[in-house]
Amino acid sequence: MKNFLKDFELYLGSVFISVTIIVVIMNVFTRYVLKFTYFWAEEVAVGCFVWTIFLGTAAAYRKKALIGVEAIIVLLPEKVRKVVEFFVYILLTILSGLMFYFAFDYVSTSSKITAALEISYAYINASIILSFGLMTIYSLIFTIQSFKGIFSKDKKVINI
Repeated sequence: MKNFLKDFELYLGSVFISVTIIVVIMNVFTRYVLKFTYFWAEEVAVGCFVWTIFLGTAAAYRKKALIGVEAIIVLLPEKVRKVVEFFVYILLTILSGLMFYFAFDYVSTSSKITAALEISYAYINASIILSFGLMTIYSLIFTIQSFKGIFSKDKKVINI
C-alpha cells in the first residue's frame, strides 16, 4: 500500500493508458473487420489519454525527470548550483501554483459537454487540476529541501 501511495500517479496513469489502448484497438477492429464503430470510443480514448499525460507529467516532475531545469543547473559550480536551484524551485512553486489556480477556475466555470457522450469536460480537465496541484506540492517540498541543502555540506538528494 505504501508503494501504491508513493507512485499513485503512475498506477492511475497506467489504468488510463490501458483503457486508451483497449478502446483504440477495439474501435479499429470493429471499424475494419465488423464495419461499424462505437460512437463514444474516440471521446473515451482522448479523455483517458489526457489523464495519462497530466499524471505522467506530475510523476516525472516528482522524480525530477524533466530535463529542462536539470540541464542548466548541472553546469554550475556546487555552491552556486544550490542557490540557483533554490530560486528555480521558488519560481516553479509560484508557476505551478498559478497554473493550479487557473486550471481550477477554468474547470469550475466550464460548461462544455462532449458531443457523443454528453458528459462535462470537467471530468477530463480535472486532470489538469490534479497535475498542477501535485506539482505545486512537490515544488514546495523541493524548495524546502533545496533551502536546507544550501546550509548543509551533505550532497544527498532526498526523493519523495
